[in-house]
Amino acid sequence: MPGSNKSTKPDAAPHYHGHRGRLRERFLQGGSDALHDYEMLELILFHAIPRGDVKPLAKQLLTKFGSFSEVIAAPVERLREVRGLGDASIAELKVVQAAANRLLRGEVKQRQILSSWSSVVDYCRAAMGFESKEHFRILFLDKANHLIADEQHQTGTVDHTPVYPREVVKRALELSATAVILVHNHPSGDPTPSRTDIEMTKAIVEVARPLGIAVHDHLIVGKDRHASLKALKLI
Repeated sequence: MPGSNKSTKPDAAPHYHGHRGRLRERFLQGGSDALHDYEMLELILFHAIPRGDVKPLAKQLLTKFGSFSEVIAAPVERLREVRGLGDASIAELKVVQAAANRLLRGEVKQRQILSSWSSVVDYCRAAMGFESKEHFRILFLDKANHLIADEQHQTGTVDHTPVYPREVVKRALELSATAVILVHNHPSGDPTPSRTDIEMTKAIVEVARPLGIAVHDHLIVGKDRHASLKALKLI
């Protein structure tokens, strides 16, 4: 219409237009160190939520759980409490957790356990440190201290897991293991051994020793720290 000042420009693109491509490029060029925690979560959520701005959701997850690691390790039922986070998104988060655990476990399996102790600790903390209940697992080793099996034996309450020394030793004999490393978590985050932890460990040592099975250590893991009963000279 002659004389009209009405703009014919299309609507402006949303503020996050092109954000996904730019974020992927930053990650590919600089790795995870080039991104904030919420941006790493965005990358994970992109596949499950193919359209829209997921930055607010990523930041909401960090606010609720506290850190990138705690988001990834959060129980499924807790993740379902977050509005906007569906099963597809939760599956993406748990795949990342499973992949990290499998990678760390692979490093442990390929090495002589006692000469790669930091890898053992990293794996145990990643696998158990963020659990909301106590879990007890055992690493079974052969004569060369290579990993034969890694098994979770008991799950308990938030502060107690029942462990039966004869069952531990019985399984070691079934696997022809000559040594074990005991591991459990403290959901409180404080890995300080309790009296029960110490007594239970000594009971396993006493049952295992006559059968030629050594207890190399008992690790207690929390979110940020761990304790070694051997290093503390408690076994």
